[in-house]
Amino acid sequence: MTSQSSDADEATKASGERTFEKAKKKAQEKIDHLFNISLNIAVTGETGVGKSAFINAYRGLKDDDEGAAETGVTETTAEPTPYNHPTMPNVVLWDLPGVGTPNFKAKTYVKKMQIDRFDFFIIISSVRFKENEIMLAKEIQKRKKKFHFIRSKIDNDIRAEEQKKTFNKEETLSRIRKDCQENLKELGNPPVFLISSWNLSAFDFEKLVSTLNSELPEHKQYALLQSAPVTSVAMLEKKVDMFKKLIWAAAIVSGGIAAVPVPGLSFACDTVTVMTFFTKCFHAFGLDDRSLEKLSERVNKPELKNLKKAPLLKELAASSAVRLGGSAVGEFLCSLVPVAGNIAAATISFTMTRDILQNGLKMLADEARGVLREAGLE
Repeated sequence: MTSQSSDADEATKASGERTFEKAKKKAQEKIDHLFNISLNIAVTGETGVGKSAFINAYRGLKDDDEGAAETGVTETTAEPTPYNHPTMPNVVLWDLPGVGTPNFKAKTYVKKMQIDRFDFFIIISSVRFKENEIMLAKEIQKRKKKFHFIRSKIDNDIRAEEQKKTFNKEETLSRIRKDCQENLKELGNPPVFLISSWNLSAFDFEKLVSTLNSELPEHKQYALLQSAPVTSVAMLEKKVDMFKKLIWAAAIVSGGIAAVPVPGLSFACDTVTVMTFFTKCFHAFGLDDRSLEKLSERVNKPELKNLKKAPLLKELAASSAVRLGGSAVGEFLCSLVPVAGNIAAATISFTMTRDILQNGLKMLADEARGVLREAGLE
């Protein structure tokens, strides 16, 4: 068996399909989902509970940054307001008006918000969950939508309790959680996630992401994991693992493009696929300047702001272009040979793209691990 046939078999096997044609179709769907899938997250609750602050924290923005959701102790949202993720514009967090206000009664709230456009709801309270939130959750349930409860401003509660001689952090958190759940019994004792928007890594944010990830369809998981901020090594490794599992798909898509007998097309498309994949990794791993600055402030290490990682993408682009360009002529010549030639062109591209993606992903992941070590978040 030729090496080309072996590579074609390997590509097909990686897809879980029986033929290379079916493998290509499945791979294209996976990559389309990775690059383009949308996710709409509705954030709601009563006025002043920290809805906008949570949206800003998830997007890696401070409350006074340009493009941040407006925050305040009074109602600042008069209608559903979309906020696109800075590096994942297809992920949108919607700041909904406070439920229970004179303009938005709980009984009519769901209809006015047009909830079918949202993938799931985050219901936030800074104290106990009350009648309005429970009524809202019931209405969401009727429409078979997912929702989760967040108890916000936990850092404020901890600071207040720290003044007591008998303070115990875990007991305090347990008491807050139990107090919230007591009011939610009629909903089946749903979990309550304790969150500090000032520091998402401090409490239950990662548990929230893991729970959401377990409930979403696979293609929606791609959007969630890419957009969630890196709050620990564990979160980073989840992202790395996701990209690892999709390398075969990017490599097969590259192979499918290579089989088209148009000079230069394979090189151009291979490069776009590879660099889009790496750019997604770069932002998902928190290597962009904005993410590094945010991390620097959170862990109080100003030197992290100087860890410029953008040259990594340029280095990967240059090395990938050289390798892919070197194979472009061979791919084109193979593609002119009917049937067997097309398979040869495809397998050349599959093997090369797979290797490039594996090496590039490892480089970016190692850099991200290094950043977390510098931040003291190993």
